[in-house]
Amino acid sequence: MSTSRHTLVVQVEDQPGVLNRVVSLMRRRSFNIDSITVGHSEIPGVSRMTIVVDGEANDVEQVGKQLYKLMEVLKVTDLDDSNCLARELALIKVAAKAQHRSEILQIAQIYDARVVDASPSTLLLEMTGTEEKIDALLAMLRGYGIRELVRTGRIAMVRGASTVSAKPATATSPSVSNGTNGRSAEIPVEIVSIAT
Repeated sequence: MSTSRHTLVVQVEDQPGVLNRVVSLMRRRSFNIDSITVGHSEIPGVSRMTIVVDGEANDVEQVGKQLYKLMEVLKVTDLDDSNCLARELALIKVAAKAQHRSEILQIAQIYDARVVDASPSTLLLEMTGTEEKIDALLAMLRGYGIRELVRTGRIAMVRGASTVSAKPATATSPSVSNGTNGRSAEIPVEIVSIAT
């Protein structure tokens, strides 16, 4: 079997230490995390992790099952690249001498990057796009000198009307333990692989 890139969306209860437990579990399973982003979701008290890993499908499925052993994990989804929209944000500080500034601005325009700050010797560009598009912009700018770079890592959503959210059963029902790992009854727990 060959390894491939997987984008896991993990919805977790917003509790201290959850990120550490998720990353530790993946480390124990010898998975190298290519990128991880964490932020609030549309459900209060639930955070959404987007984790990008390389691995065989069976191994990634096993990690998904292991993640459910963590009490705070509500839902794990392995997104299929053909059926999801993935983006990354990059901030790039480029050395911009006066004689090269217009060239850098033209390159930024070609790649839909925005200038968000400028100094006499640098330009700070902001770009949102696919990893490949950001890599291509970086390749074009390297000759001018990249002074500083920060990338968010991949965030992703399923295309169309379907969602990966762990939705409460009813908006007004109180949180009641259902006896499985201390999870509340209003949040369904499932492992999902979305494919076309």
